Amino acid sequence: MVEAATGKAHFKAELIETAQGITKAGKGILAADESTGTIGLRFADINVENTIENARTYRELLFTSPEIEQYISGVIMFEGTLGQETKDGKNFVDHLRSRGIYAGIKVDKGAVEIGGTNGEKATQGLDGLAGRCKEFYAKGCRFAKWRAILKIGDGLPSEMSVNETAHTLARYGSICQDNGLVPIIEPEILIDGDHNMERCAEVSEHVFAVVMKAMIDQKLILEGTLLKPNMVTPGASCTTRATAQEIAWTTVRTLSRSIVPALCGVVFLSGGQSEEEASVNLNEMNKLANIARPWALTFSYGRAL
Repeated sequence: MVEAATGKAHFKAELIETAQGITKAGKGILAADESTGTIGLRFADINVENTIENARTYRELLFTSPEIEQYISGVIMFEGTLGQETKDGKNFVDHLRSRGIYAGIKVDKGAVEIGGTNGEKATQGLDGLAGRCKEFYAKGCRFAKWRAILKIGDGLPSEMSVNETAHTLARYGSICQDNGLVPIIEPEILIDGDHNMERCAEVSEHVFAVVMKAMIDQKLILEGTLLKPNMVTPGASCTTRATAQEIAWTTVRTLSRSIVPALCGVVFLSGGQSEEEASVNLNEMNKLANIARPWALTFSYGRAL
C-alpha cells in the first residue's frame, strides 16, 4: 500500500488538473469507446459495413467536428482507435490534444457471470492493468474508464454483486492513478425493469456508498477521480413516469447521501435514455438551488450526443 501511495503521490497534481479540466463548466465527455461488435450494431442500423476503415472514418468525423472543443473536454477511446490517424496523417490523440481535449481509454475487458448469482455480472481486466495503463499514458491518454453493471429486480442486486463491483472499481481506480490516469468509476445500475424511482434511489444510494467506501479504503486521490453513475429514474417498464425536475432532485439527493464532497466531478451516463431526456435531466440538476452540489455535474455520453 505504501508503494501504491507513492505512485499516486507522483502524479497527484496532474491527476487533479486533468479531472478539473475534464469537468470544466459547460463541457463534458464524448464516449467513443464502442467495441468492434458494438459499433457494428450501430452501423447495421444505417446499412454501413463494419470495417476498420469505416470505424476510423466515423471517429474522425466526430473528432474533427467544427468547434467540438467548445463543448467536449474529453473523449473515451477504444484501444484499437489509439493508433489511428486522421486522413491527413495526424494521430487521433495528438489531434485531440491540439484542440485542448483530453484523450481517455476504456480499460475493462468486459463482463462475465458471477457464479452463484441470478445472472449478475463481474467486470474483468485487473490482470496486467498496471502495464497497460503505463503504456496508455505513454501514448498520451490521461484518463480511463471501467464499466460495471448491476440489475434491479427479483432481489437484485445481491450483496455479492455490490461488493464485487465496489472492490474491482476501487482496485482499477488505484492502479490507474499509480500510472497517471484519472479513473472514471462507473457503477451503472441498469434502467431495465419495472421498478419505480424510489427503488432505483434506494439501490443507487447503497451501491454508491459501498463503492465510495472502497475508493477511500484503496486511498484514491478523490480530487483526481470522476464518478460515472446512472441517473435515478423509474425502470424502463415502470408505468409511473417522473418529471425531469423529480429525476434531477432525486439523483442529486442520492449522490449527496453517498458521495463525499472531495470527489472532483460526476459525469453521468445516459443509460438508455434518449438524448433529449438525458440532456434535460442533467440541465435540471445544474439548476437546483435547494440542495448541495459540491461536485461538478456534467456528461459522459455516447448515443445521447
